[in-house]
Amino acid sequence: MKPLDTQKDYQDYVNQKSPNSPIFKNCFNAFWVGGLICLIGQIILDICKNNGMDTEMSGTIVSIILIGISAFLTGINIFNRIGKFAGAGSLVPITGFANSIVSPAMEYKSEGYVMGVGGKMFTVAGPVLVYGISTSILVGILYFIFI
Repeated sequence: MKPLDTQKDYQDYVNQKSPNSPIFKNCFNAFWVGGLICLIGQIILDICKNNGMDTEMSGTIVSIILIGISAFLTGINIFNRIGKFAGAGSLVPITGFANSIVSPAMEYKSEGYVMGVGGKMFTVAGPVLVYGISTSILVGILYFIFI
């Protein structure tokens, strides 16, 4: 093999060795798995409403159940397999958030409950929370000033 002299030679080499991504298959899997998660949430919502709960309480119960299911599936290493298969489709915001909390907590459990689980639980979700909350505060201030 000849030496790679330029950045273009290197990029051509990488493109030649890298496998092609089946983008349409990946998009289809993400679409139907994400839709299935949303369908499960809708079924839970309808069951709650049919049992006399108002919309707000039903939505809260749906969130709690979906978080619990995704945390449990993460704990028994099934959610990771779903994630590999469905990609972004499994990361419907609430289930992906639960997974991002439980995964680091499990990984650092051997370091103890305080410094391991408690200290590392938000390593993935922490930045999302910081910037999400900061952005919502900024938008709220702008909304208050201009509207």
